[in-house]
Amino acid sequence: MSNVLAEKWSVAKPAVQSSGGVVTSQHYLASEVGARVLAQGGNAMDAAVATSFALGVVEPWMSGLGGCAFMVTYSAAHDKTYVLESGVRAPLAIDPADYPLSSGFDSDLFNWPGVFENRNVMGPWSVAVPGLVAGLDAVVERFATWGWSDLIAPAIELAERGLRVDWYSSLKIASAARDLSRFPSSKALFLADGQAPVGEWGGPLPVIDLKALHHTLQRLAVEGAESFYRGSLAEDIVRDASLLGMKLDVDDLKSYTPVLHAVDGFSYRDVTVNSATGLSAGPTLQHALGLLEQNISGPPPAPNGQLYGAYAAAMNEAYAERLCGFGDSPEGAIPSCTTHLNVVDREGNVVALTQTLLSLFGSKVVLPDTGILMNNGMMWFDPTPDRANSIAPGKRPLSNMCPVIMCDRVGRRTAIGASGGRRIMSAVLQLLSFLTDCQMTVHDAIHQPRIDVSGGADITVDTLLDPDIVEFLSRHYSVIGVPHGVYPSMYACPGIAQFDPRTGNSVGAAFVMSPVAAAVGAD
Repeated sequence: MSNVLAEKWSVAKPAVQSSGGVVTSQHYLASEVGARVLAQGGNAMDAAVATSFALGVVEPWMSGLGGCAFMVTYSAAHDKTYVLESGVRAPLAIDPADYPLSSGFDSDLFNWPGVFENRNVMGPWSVAVPGLVAGLDAVVERFATWGWSDLIAPAIELAERGLRVDWYSSLKIASAARDLSRFPSSKALFLADGQAPVGEWGGPLPVIDLKALHHTLQRLAVEGAESFYRGSLAEDIVRDASLLGMKLDVDDLKSYTPVLHAVDGFSYRDVTVNSATGLSAGPTLQHALGLLEQNISGPPPAPNGQLYGAYAAAMNEAYAERLCGFGDSPEGAIPSCTTHLNVVDREGNVVALTQTLLSLFGSKVVLPDTGILMNNGMMWFDPTPDRANSIAPGKRPLSNMCPVIMCDRVGRRTAIGASGGRRIMSAVLQLLSFLTDCQMTVHDAIHQPRIDVSGGADITVDTLLDPDIVEFLSRHYSVIGVPHGVYPSMYACPGIAQFDPRTGNSVGAAFVMSPVAAAVGAD
């Protein structure tokens, strides 16, 4: 009898080459939407917006109208890189006293001290002001060549078809079923018979009816983003939210403003890195890359123990600063179940966009009339009072999103990003280093095993990593070997897209271990 305790799989997902641009996202249907936009003459920003709306339909547990985003985009016409900050904000009616500390730690991503009834993590108390729609509107106004309604049209079509529940969707819904069942509107949508929908062997896939979201998207296409924040749609959202006990008010939506500004980036060795700014993980990435450059003066041609040890040291130090000192003040408050998409087009425009509801299914609460699944952005705050990132009315929390565009010495621009909460920055740093320090191809970089260092005492190590590297790390750190599997995902879920001006060609690579993530070319 075999002593093998588990099967070992070798999984590969080839990078996609294209002369017409490429889209990577965490769902193939959304990637196909973006690629069609490129093929029909839209630019990378058009494709990114269309893909973003589509993602909110086909993987609603990750992102959507009730969430937020950070984006980095390079405009070839302006030869400038811009950052969009459209994160969540605490409602103006929030009272920090409503989030008293209890015993233990929170039930989700960040290991904050526990809060009474877990109300910062789940349910109406966890909802913050959503920013995605305002952010996408700002992108369309500044960069798009297609109209707003045309960019929402593919998402409307997908919503009309309903959510087709394959095995992966069943897994996602089942993993949150206990929490979703606590809220009648969410239970009615995702657990119609009290259980996660599962297809019969050889039969058609179950379909979740998204008629409420379909109607909301239709209204949004006709009425515009203004309606979402200051019009009839805003009134319906607030009425829905109030009936469910959320603190969201008309003034919260009316006063929400995203930030879109040009950036110069920073240097890492001989490349320029443009990362998200503000209360994203971008500043921490810059700090960690600076430490890495100091610690490894001459990177090896291939990853070795010394390089991975330098990753761990740099990220540990950068995270120590991040978790102690970063945050927003109430005065500055005017303006990760996460997903990420990248787009490059044939003109050399580049987009890296990360969007999120925060946790899987966000707050777990669906607005019944509008069909919008709301974020649980209050979990981004440290519930401990009197800290930089503590809860306060109208305040912005510290986010883990870390989209990046890197430009190397030959002019190639590479979009990198990931989902995965605190694990995101760790993945982005390593991918950037693989491409820059080790001169890997996009295909090799996305397949290279990674470690995770995100502020805890231990280092998580992919069991596919070279044993010599693992042995080196074990001499200096507490190491936990964990496979990079489909579920649960113990590492960030990245994607890469690259444009080479010397050839005009693009290459994209999607998260390898996801059965639905895909890179799609626009040829």
